[in-house]
Amino acid sequence: MTEEERAESEVQVEAETDTRHDPAELVIVTGMSGAGRSTTANVLEDSGWYVIDNLPPHLLVSLADLANEAPRRADLPRLAAVVDVRARGFFDHLQTALDELRARGWRPNLVFLDATDEAIVRRFESVRRPHPLQGDGRLLDGITRERAMLADLRSRADVVIDTSGLNVHQLAKKVHPVFSGDSGHKVRIAVMSFGFKYGVPLDADFVFDMRFLPNPYWIPELRNFTGRDAPVAEFVMGQEGAPEFVDRVVDLMEPVTAGYIREGRRYVTLAVGCTGGKHRSVAVAEALRARLSSDDIATFVVHRDLGQE
Repeated sequence: MTEEERAESEVQVEAETDTRHDPAELVIVTGMSGAGRSTTANVLEDSGWYVIDNLPPHLLVSLADLANEAPRRADLPRLAAVVDVRARGFFDHLQTALDELRARGWRPNLVFLDATDEAIVRRFESVRRPHPLQGDGRLLDGITRERAMLADLRSRADVVIDTSGLNVHQLAKKVHPVFSGDSGHKVRIAVMSFGFKYGVPLDADFVFDMRFLPNPYWIPELRNFTGRDAPVAEFVMGQEGAPEFVDRVVDLMEPVTAGYIREGRRYVTLAVGCTGGKHRSVAVAEALRARLSSDDIATFVVHRDLGQE
């Protein structure tokens, strides 16, 4: 082989090595019917992902193989597939497909959309469509069957998103930061404020109660402000125990996030609650968001119940 041929061969090998698709860029969206899968798919698409809806699970490996063969210069988008019970019998193959993808070196991120039975019933009734597993029974029967079928899959999800109290626009606002951030971060933490009187978020990995702090609601000059406003934030964080609480949570999350990185888990939701989700939880969530950010960790804040009152 001449020097020129050898050089050409080396360039070709280098190009082939450099054009492998990043195996981290694969998201699989699943979850309860009526919980917002279509909205999530639209957000992903708007964020530059290549989205395939209602993909039979056994085709996931073929999709990954095609992506892995594509050259980077083609600017192939990040991949997302929506997989759910509409695939009927094919849906049983999802866990097998996930195991095979991991065996091939891919790290698929499983996103599970969930909502309360009440919220799902309300949505199906508003569009006047039957549940895909309803059959000849009631709407609630279909929801119960689906929830039992997906229970194990939900427990394996990398991120669970509770859409119960959200409209389409609120869901899009909540989903967008999860998938649009810098892929260089190893873990993304959603710090969510909420009001206990509206229910604990279904998608929370950690829940903290801020009701041990004095409530600014009972101070007339602070009542109409929120925890995002300086007067309330300064009042909350100036209370005995508030700075110490933030310090302890930051310390707690250090080994937790290190473990998530080792296990390949990329998303976590940290929920902070108070009575109405307007003052204490909002102020503390903002403080935690600022403190938890690092080179490996990207944080964003979601104020679930702000504006409810």
